[in-house]
Amino acid sequence: MYTIGIDLGGTNIAVGLVNEEKKIVAKKSSPTLTNRKIEEIIRDMAELSLALIRENGLSEKDVSAIGIGSPGTVDGKNGVIIYSCNIPFDHTNVREAFKAYTSIPVYCGNDADVAALGEAYAGAAAGCDNAIMITLGTGVGGGVIVNKHIVAGFNGAGGELGHMVIVRGGAQCNCGRKGCWEAYSSATGLIRMTREAMEKHPESALWKIAPTLDDVNGKTSFDGLRAGDPVAAEVVKEYVAYLATGLTNIINIFQPEVLCLGGGVAKEGQFLIDLLMPYIEKERYSKDVPQTAIKPAVLGNDAGIIGAAMLGF
Repeated sequence: MYTIGIDLGGTNIAVGLVNEEKKIVAKKSSPTLTNRKIEEIIRDMAELSLALIRENGLSEKDVSAIGIGSPGTVDGKNGVIIYSCNIPFDHTNVREAFKAYTSIPVYCGNDADVAALGEAYAGAAAGCDNAIMITLGTGVGGGVIVNKHIVAGFNGAGGELGHMVIVRGGAQCNCGRKGCWEAYSSATGLIRMTREAMEKHPESALWKIAPTLDDVNGKTSFDGLRAGDPVAAEVVKEYVAYLATGLTNIINIFQPEVLCLGGGVAKEGQFLIDLLMPYIEKERYSKDVPQTAIKPAVLGNDAGIIGAAMLGF
């Protein structure tokens, strides 16, 4: 049997056919075009799924479930996407809507949660029952997996790890609070810190890497550090300290077997983890017991597809 995973993003709808070995055997995608009615987006998800089945010589009876990973707040139990800031969901029962196209059972989950589920089933945390994935992108996404199940609270809104406050009264976060971990440890936060340092230090070699402030990205300070620039080294040191604070909080609360780091900043891989470990080893509460392994996520964009496909389990 196969399952289908749908990674619904603000830019693209990515659909994958996943086999029993939890590998993607075929994919299709199309633009999300979020300015449309939600019924049109649901139609595209369903039609892409059915086309994928047909094009691989299968029938609907060969597919046990369709899973959808969506940004926003999701009632996975009832198949309802309650709200997403970028896609026009408003308590939309996606499970019911799909019945107009197929009888295959449909399941839903938050996109960060299902990406974590993908890493737990088939990625960096494969073989582990308890894992957490942190995605360091425009924001800080979090997915908590306990006993191979997503932990999202009684209302589906849990797991927002990026919105724990680590600096009370600190930098403004888009969620409305101040001092959220996301404001300091996202790529957006790192870019802000890099730009501030460049403005204070016109002599910094960072200006050679990013000739204008608009050229700054999540790699700029890391590239400057590797080039030996002391200003870049201070930015990375500050960023890593903030990131380690949040990661240590998460480890102390959940004690997962594996904590995966994904997203753009996490492409620094083991280099970033090696910078983090001295802070985490010093500050974590647990002693003389097996410790959480921190690993780079390995599935990339496929994590959302595979994780969504696993929702049917």
